[in-house]
Amino acid sequence: MGDMSRISRRIGGIAPSATLAVDATAKAMRAAGQDVVGFGAGEPDFPTPDHIVAAAEKACSEPRMHRYTPAAGLPELREAVAEKTARDSGVTVPASQVLVTNGGKQAVYEAFATLLDPGDEVLLPAPYWTTYPESIRLAGGVPVDVVTGPEAGYKVTVEQLEAARTERTKVLLFCSPSNPTGAVHSPEEVREIGRWAEQAGIWVLADEIYEHLVYGDARFSSILVEVPELADRCVIVNGVAKTYAMTGWRVGWMIGPKDVVSAAANLQSHATSNVSNVAQAAALAAVTGPLDAVAEMRTAFDRRRLTMHRMLGEAQGVECPLPQGAFYCYPSLVGAIGRELRGRTPTTSAELCQLILEEVGVAIVPGEAFGTPGFARLSYALSDDDLVKGVSRISGLLAETR
Repeated sequence: MGDMSRISRRIGGIAPSATLAVDATAKAMRAAGQDVVGFGAGEPDFPTPDHIVAAAEKACSEPRMHRYTPAAGLPELREAVAEKTARDSGVTVPASQVLVTNGGKQAVYEAFATLLDPGDEVLLPAPYWTTYPESIRLAGGVPVDVVTGPEAGYKVTVEQLEAARTERTKVLLFCSPSNPTGAVHSPEEVREIGRWAEQAGIWVLADEIYEHLVYGDARFSSILVEVPELADRCVIVNGVAKTYAMTGWRVGWMIGPKDVVSAAANLQSHATSNVSNVAQAAALAAVTGPLDAVAEMRTAFDRRRLTMHRMLGEAQGVECPLPQGAFYCYPSLVGAIGRELRGRTPTTSAELCQLILEEVGVAIVPGEAFGTPGFARLSYALSDDDLVKGVSRISGLLAETR
């Protein structure tokens, strides 16, 4: 046990990302010259728009940007985020209630760190984004999975939430449009969940990063617009990553009640100080500029969404609801697990995904990473040709099952 004491229990207890095992094999295969199609990445395959890059280049030569700036964010960016939030989601907040963070991930972590005491429970609709439970545990909280399935379109109900609530429940994590499923709650469903939370006296952490990526008849709706009375117990996290193809720039934000934002800003002043000023200048150009980039991406994603959904639906043993938002399909692989494939019999989605990668060079992320084994996540943020090639390889392989 000697070695165990070298790493703290808190950090040693973080689950390694199930995506990394798949990713490591994929990279090794690529390095060996194999043609691998990767459906793993949750990022747009478009470059950041030129006017945003130009703003960052200009900021590089401004001496003010070479110095420390306020830990909570450049005042003009906080102001612009408040204006963007009013414009895009209809939620009105002063700039003082905006905290600029190093990506959406830091906003999620700081929100949980600020709200949770040891033993506090967080209702976590599953399938969930793989980082949520780890952020909750790091903050001393207890994730309580509320599992939804394809038959419900992966949407959680008030009945399920109420059944999972205890006297320790402090927060509901709400993500719509959803990563990993692409589920989008209707405005009526969002309102019902918001009212329930308000009456139950629990906090809502709403992740709205995919707000602009909705398709067909689906409409994004902010929980604070539907239930304004939640304002005193609601934290919204968002960022520039998905809307403006800026995953690598690392700029997100948290919006919430004054006391929470000020406490989280205090935490951030010790953790990282200000977000890189050059990235903040890029984010300022993004949120004050047009939404042309996201409109163009949405057209491409919508086309790929329909192609991937149709092709997965034709694959043997695969069942996939039509996603309405984000850029993921989340099929059930249950019908393909436990059958013999090329001399092996995978008994879990993790084993099946590993087999798919090794046999036909296609990387997909198993449902184990998202709290629902038996499923997988495929991103359609990749070229149309690669998408068709990758899903065809999976279908061809599954057609061989016995």
